[in-house]
Amino acid sequence: MHEEDRLVSVLPIRYSNSLVPNIHIHQFPLLTRPLQVPPSAAASGKRIRARLKSGVRRLEVHVPVDTRPEVWNGERSHELGKAREEDDKEKNQELPNVKQREGEEPRLQEVRMRSEQLSQMGSYVLGIVRDGQLHLHPINETHQLRPTLTYMDVLSRKSRRSRAGNGSDDDSDDGPPPDPDEPAPAPAPKKEKKPAGDVKEVQVAVRKTGEQGVQFQGGLTAVRREMLMMIHAEEDEKWVDYEYCDGEAAESNDAFEAVFSRSNEQLECKTDITSILKDIRGL
Repeated sequence: MHEEDRLVSVLPIRYSNSLVPNIHIHQFPLLTRPLQVPPSAAASGKRIRARLKSGVRRLEVHVPVDTRPEVWNGERSHELGKAREEDDKEKNQELPNVKQREGEEPRLQEVRMRSEQLSQMGSYVLGIVRDGQLHLHPINETHQLRPTLTYMDVLSRKSRRSRAGNGSDDDSDDGPPPDPDEPAPAPAPKKEKKPAGDVKEVQVAVRKTGEQGVQFQGGLTAVRREMLMMIHAEEDEKWVDYEYCDGEAAESNDAFEAVFSRSNEQLECKTDITSILKDIRGL
């Protein structure tokens, strides 16, 4: 038989919202080491950079790659760097502050960690115990950041075009995949071959119309049209550069100190225990 739980200590609770809405949770589920510049990159003066698209709540953290020969392929980095440069131009994602020397080939110099916002189940708070008191501060958003590898799509397209040019039977890049919301089309009946002059081409096009945004031509469901509009809206929004400060920076220490409450005002709880128990799912 287990001993009855006993009260160990009582902590006064202090609440602050001085940094609302700027306290977020950033998760890196695929990161196996601390988010910091590798020693080989730090020796050459490289730093972590960050940028934000506030309209779509998209954050990117750019971490310099580890260029040690035992873990990095320099020749492959040139091929990947060209693909990323082309991908950035297609998506209006160029980095304005990154300049290359004249005649220098682009190289893959960083890993881009891109965020996806997660819905929060209830209200999240940051809790820190200091001097025998529990300080709470609300958390507004939660994001997961994973490496973005969209430049690999560019290499894949080039590879398919190369195979098609060599007479391969592999499928070429014929556009987006079929819409899952639409029923599968019935197989077309076989028809007799007609002269080449009677062949008509049907295209689905996307075109910009100035300030009115993007117009889609062709048969698209409402779901796919909405998805394409969201993609183009994100690509059209400009990135805003931010300075990244690690945990030991003076700016980080100032932000940390701002979490703690400086007010001695007594807070009154207006919620009874019954309401709290009713809000607990599965209870």
